[in-house]
Amino acid sequence: MLSQYSISILVSSVLGLSLAIPSNICIVMGNLDIIRKKGKLSPTDVIFLDKGIVNILLQCVMSLQGMFIVLSPAVFYIREVYTIMNTSTYFLIYCNFWLTFWLSAHYCTSITNLRYGFFIWLKRIVSNFLSQLLFLTALGMFIVSVPNVWAVNEESPFQSSGNSTGVPGIRIYQILFYFVSANTLGCILPFCLSLLCLVLTSSFLLRHVWRVKNNDSGSTRPNLQAHVTALRTIFFLLLIFTFFCMSQVLMIIRKSTKFSKLLPAISWTLQLLSPSVEAAVIFQASNKLRRIILGRFWTRSRRNTET
Repeated sequence: MLSQYSISILVSSVLGLSLAIPSNICIVMGNLDIIRKKGKLSPTDVIFLDKGIVNILLQCVMSLQGMFIVLSPAVFYIREVYTIMNTSTYFLIYCNFWLTFWLSAHYCTSITNLRYGFFIWLKRIVSNFLSQLLFLTALGMFIVSVPNVWAVNEESPFQSSGNSTGVPGIRIYQILFYFVSANTLGCILPFCLSLLCLVLTSSFLLRHVWRVKNNDSGSTRPNLQAHVTALRTIFFLLLIFTFFCMSQVLMIIRKSTKFSKLLPAISWTLQLLSPSVEAAVIFQASNKLRRIILGRFWTRSRRNTET
């Protein structure tokens, strides 16, 4: 009989699939429709398209992990299966975090009017070489994630002691050094950079609003709705970012607390539902996607009623 912890993981896995896959497929199909009509995508649409693809893959891998853990742990803990799933999850998570940064950087350089050399350079490369940047980012995160194969095997409880070589203390240090370095490059660095973009963007908008309010020239106030939407999008994506990282911390500290059975369930739920929440954030940020999706559903419903 399944425990409450197992049931919660299974429910979160199925719920995550049923919510994240259709919503992120709508994001991907909507952007492909924009390409078909206009021939190219704006930088934000390119990032939204990539986020949709990454979220679909991430949701599938995480939901499969949850289902294997509950329904067939013997299969999940086969070294090859566990290693491939674990490495794929880290790679997709790192890519998603860096996509959040590039979106934040695009909003920041588009909205703010900073004249520092770094921001001028960043605005130029984000505007002109975004696709190449995203490819290089994915390649870099793949290179960072690949050593996870050996790190997982080294620390795996299924590693045979007869096959171990070298000094155990050195191996543990090397594994710890890898995980600290990988998480710094894949999580901490994009989070700090995205947070910096959020602070710069919000401070610029606040100063701009203050200047407009204290302007006695009688000029009409500009419409800042698009800027506010961009700022809200960065904030919500960083909030999801934070909750996802907190879920990882909960898995680490679960053994040192009296809530050792509750924390993993909370952690898995936060992780499994994050792609769905990200899709909702993307929909609120893109008027084009909302119009395309609503237009498709409206056309389809009209055809069904006419027939």
